[in-house]
Amino acid sequence: MSRNGDVNEPTREFPGYAKGQATPEKARPWIRATDEGDEPAHPDRHDADDTRSEPTGAGGGRWGRGLFVLAGAIGLVIVLVLGVQMSGILPEWRNPFAKEQTDRSQPALLKSIQDLSRYVAAEGNYEVVIDLQKDRKYVPEFLLSERTLFVGAGTVESYIDFAQLGEGAVVQSADRKSAEIRLPAPQLGQVNLDMERSYVFAEKRGLINHIGEVFGGDPNRQREVYLKAEERIAAAARDSGLGTRAQENTRKMLEGLLRSLGYEKVTITYTQP
Repeated sequence: MSRNGDVNEPTREFPGYAKGQATPEKARPWIRATDEGDEPAHPDRHDADDTRSEPTGAGGGRWGRGLFVLAGAIGLVIVLVLGVQMSGILPEWRNPFAKEQTDRSQPALLKSIQDLSRYVAAEGNYEVVIDLQKDRKYVPEFLLSERTLFVGAGTVESYIDFAQLGEGAVVQSADRKSAEIRLPAPQLGQVNLDMERSYVFAEKRGLINHIGEVFGGDPNRQREVYLKAEERIAAAARDSGLGTRAQENTRKMLEGLLRSLGYEKVTITYTQP
């Protein structure tokens, strides 16, 4: 088919072909003009250079950010460790992450004062292990249960209350050589639980109990364990002969005191309440 215009006129300009080449020079940029005797650059070498000049992709950026975060975390750990160690060596070095404690407790309020006329004649030191478990019937222990092993240490005093001495409790002979004293029987004081020596040895709770702690547990949860320890220590004090030891110690004290005053014979008797 014929075209309008001059059919011999080219529609566009084509690049010139190098002698002996089937591809135009612009399509092969690695072919450059060389002097006589020089070899043209190798296309593979050119491709390798182009590959190295390509910018880092999205994967490289993610790796870079991950390394940056890891380096920051390691630096923070180093600062914490050095701060703890250097604070003990150099007092002026202050750890920016040091533990702080704020005491907002109110001052003690005096409720009452009680006059005592007790002679503490003996004191017993006791230790007891409380194994207290609470669960629900037909409910598995891993769901709802609570078991506490508590080591309780405390003291109990045995005393003579001289305020209970009635009229005629002290009788002396006419020659002031002998005296007879009737005292009330020794009493046991309250259990003084020593919190510095008492501690929770082990504690196990069910899944539901742990969930309840998240939403606010019972602040008096350990109170029952403390009461159990006090009850066991009080029972041990009654069965350990602490009152008998108090009677003997009181008798020795009064005999030594009255004999130093010139009494040759001293008789001590105890009356049961």
